[in-house]
This record gives sequence, structure tokens and C-alpha cells, in this order.
Amino acid sequence: MTDRPSLLLYDWDNTLVDGWAAIAGALNATFQAFGKPLWTVEETKQRVRVALKESFPPMFGDRWEEARDVFYAAFKDNHLSYVQPMPDVTAALEAGAAWTQGVVSNKAGAYLRAEVAHLGWDRHFGTVIGAGDASADKPSPAPIFLALEKLGRQADRSVWYLGDTALDMVAARAAGVTAVLVGDASHDGGVENAAPDIHFPSAYHLAAELRLLA
Repeated sequence: MTDRPSLLLYDWDNTLVDGWAAIAGALNATFQAFGKPLWTVEETKQRVRVALKESFPPMFGDRWEEARDVFYAAFKDNHLSYVQPMPDVTAALEAGAAWTQGVVSNKAGAYLRAEVAHLGWDRHFGTVIGAGDASADKPSPAPIFLALEKLGRQADRSVWYLGDTALDMVAARAAGVTAVLVGDASHDGGVENAAPDIHFPSAYHLAAELRLLA
């Protein structure tokens, strides 16, 4: 059995929810406006890693802020209709209710909190931190530190940060908390590339372990 955590912090997209269709749709609306090739949902999963303010300048150059506005307008129109829980995540969050839980994501804070409310998950989380809320976004540890500050906690190895990518694991290690991978990270070079401290093949396995630890 794994050592019992003291606090659970989660990434959002592809960890707790499947929001890729909404992201791909908003990206393609932006690409179409700028005459760029469109991406499939699978290509979006492979290519989207960091927050928009980091990824858009290389993609759109001096017009990146204009592209950002197009993306967010398209995203605002449809993201709530697309967002769905990942398989077995509801059971994992219920099992995790034995601990304080929170979210730290690179999704823009306003949209992130709207999705949390839309799913009725406010009751699960003591804090919800999105892109732009902290001084820097993941892989910086700043948003994890901000979440801990809001929860009145210090960073240590008893805090779990659970995500689906190598970037999430980098952020966790930079913050000095335990890096927990959920899923096989097949969209991000696999488990070996992510190099987590703890690995759960799925939210089903996570829920089972949390029930035992609780």
C-alpha cells in the first residue's frame, strides 16, 4: 500500500475531465481565422502542453493576442457543452473526500471554475487554481504554491499532485510535492517519460487505492 497522503491536488483536463473536443474546436476556429491547418482531437492531445500565453506567441507571432481573443471567444461559446468526467473520476473524487482536495490547471481560471460549477463539483474542492491566477503557470510550481497557500498548507511530500502529463510531474517535483501520474501518458511519451513518483493506470485504480488509504 502507498503511504497515506495529507492533501490531494489535481490537474483538470485529461485527468479529471475530457475537455479535448472543446479545446480542439476553439483551436480550429482560431486556425481557420488565421489560415492555418486544422488539428484533429488526437493531434490536439499530442500538441497541447503549456498555457496559451506560452504556446500562442510561437504559433502566431506578433498577432498572438488577436489569436488568443479568437480562441477564447470560440471556447466560451462551447466548452460547457463538451466537458465530461473522465471514466471513474467521480468515484475517485468521492473516495478522495477523506482529504482536502483542490485543482491546479493550465486552463484559464474563469473557464476552469465555470466547468467545475457546471459539473456540480464545487463541493469537492477547497481551491481551484487556473492559468493566470498565479505569478506563472505550470511547469512553474507557482500555481501549486498558490493552491497550498489558499488551503493554509505547506509544500511537502505528503501532498499529492495528480496529473496526466510529464509537465504535471515536473511541476510537482519543482514544488517539492509527490508527483502522481493517472493514466498511461500515451499522448505524452508514456509512463517512463513522465517519471512519476506514484503511478495509477486509471482513475479506477486511484479510487480503489484512496478507499484503502482512507
